[in-house]
Amino acid sequence: MNESTKKPNLVFMFADQLRLCSMGYAGDSKAITPHIDALEKRSLNLTNAVSGHPVCAPFRASLLTGKYTTSTGMVINEIRLSPDHRSFAHVLNDNDYNTAYIGKWHMYANEWGNHYDPKNSYIPEGPDRLGFDQLFAAYNFHHENVGETSYYHLNSPEKLYYDGFEPDCQTDMAIAEIERLSREDKPFAMFLSIGIPHDPWDEWNCDPEAYAKYADTRFPLPENYLPENDPYADDWAKLSKKERADLPYWMKGYYSMATKVDDNVGKMVEALDRMGLSDDTIFVFTSDHGELFGAHGRRAKNIFYEEAVRVPFLMRWGDKLGVGENPLCLNTPDLMPTLLSMMGMKEDIPAEVEGLDLSDAILGKENAATPAGTLMMGTGATAKWEDGHEWRAWRTQRYTYATYLVDGSELLFDNVADPLQMHNLAGDEAYAELKAQLKAAMQTEMERIGDKFHPSSYYRDNWTKDRIIYKNKAD
Repeated sequence: MNESTKKPNLVFMFADQLRLCSMGYAGDSKAITPHIDALEKRSLNLTNAVSGHPVCAPFRASLLTGKYTTSTGMVINEIRLSPDHRSFAHVLNDNDYNTAYIGKWHMYANEWGNHYDPKNSYIPEGPDRLGFDQLFAAYNFHHENVGETSYYHLNSPEKLYYDGFEPDCQTDMAIAEIERLSREDKPFAMFLSIGIPHDPWDEWNCDPEAYAKYADTRFPLPENYLPENDPYADDWAKLSKKERADLPYWMKGYYSMATKVDDNVGKMVEALDRMGLSDDTIFVFTSDHGELFGAHGRRAKNIFYEEAVRVPFLMRWGDKLGVGENPLCLNTPDLMPTLLSMMGMKEDIPAEVEGLDLSDAILGKENAATPAGTLMMGTGATAKWEDGHEWRAWRTQRYTYATYLVDGSELLFDNVADPLQMHNLAGDEAYAELKAQLKAAMQTEMERIGDKFHPSSYYRDNWTKDRIIYKNKAD
């Protein structure tokens, strides 16, 4: 392929449960993230990027299909995605790309628990890999970084164990594959799904060197910590008395894992520079969602608060993107169409994709259309069929409006004046008109994608059988 017509490569590297507010470049003085901080100075920083559904499996389904959760059916974890979607990798394959996926998949198992059984951890060759038909070194779900529960599969149920700390090994594997693919006369796309800083945050699950860097760091409770559990929280988001006492210990493990993410981002950036690929490769670093650590009376994710939805999103492509902050509202379903368009495949974006192509705004073109806000959603408990936790939210560059299905309660936050979202303005008459405008914008977007704000049990009863999704579009 002639170099002048060769499409750009893509390296999409994403962490698991890494929140924006725990990055050094975002102002966290406790964070030791020098490589990511340096990358931010050389990158386009999408400061309003959010996880549109801040849970592991729903995020991944939206990333690879360009659709919202209400159209993928991946409404909770531990259910199996229908393979009948035209995915990111399918489009890449049709455009003569080499593709690779390394790390956590989390869209195949249909059993709640029993994660280490190969019938759940191995994603077999074929349509369930969503077009990643070349290198697929993955596992469905685990969060141990060392030992006999830290492994991956290739093209058989055999467990292949990592020789070292799992994220280091995954990054080394990705770099080796990129080195091999760079010698071929076709572009490549590498998706690297790093499993940290997801819990467990115990010292045994952390890298000793990174953990030691926080030996003298004090981790106070969040300023917006609440001692009572959020009444809308599912069991994963609730905190016991012991867990509340453990929060500083957990944060130490979390920050040490974030430092290991940083180490591997640095290693990947250095490798791309060393191989002379940086000018011809779109490099993205982001995360699937964040973590609350007691903020708003919650742990984990699966909520519209900033600690859960705001994720780092740094993008570098030689000198083609410029450097600095871009306040564009960017949502998970937007990633597939935006990146495909940037890579010269605008005409190949599947018609059923619901995300927006924001490539013109990212490339800095004049008069580029930008969305006024973006839709975020929660469609149930984290992994079990249970109604009562569903919510929708609309986030602009300044405000978050949210509502719960179970009782219609509303929340409104000014994220500039109140970044910790401690003051709900929904009942303030001075904000009634603004609330109405944000609510109407959210409802318009819900109508566009066919989201009828169903309870979680609706999907259990109408979209799945034995925790396997058999539909692939909204109804």
